[in-house]
Amino acid sequence: MHKLLNRITFNKDVLCGKPLIRDLRISVEMILELLAKGATEEEILQDYPQLEADDFRAALLYAHNMVARETIFDRVAAG
Repeated sequence: MHKLLNRITFNKDVLCGKPLIRDLRISVEMILELLAKGATEEEILQDYPQLEADDFRAALLYAHNMVARETIFDRVAAG
């Protein structure tokens, strides 16, 4: 397992068990959403100074691992 993924933690009592960054109440989902909406790492760090640069890479690596494991099924058009 890649060392960066150790930054991703889970706690069923925090945010319903969603993946978190280093046990902070900051979810991987939120980081990905902010990046997808165009926020820069610098902007996010200003709002969340407890984050570190490797946290962004960890969130992206986690998302990559989730997508890489997807199974693709042929879709049949409704008729």
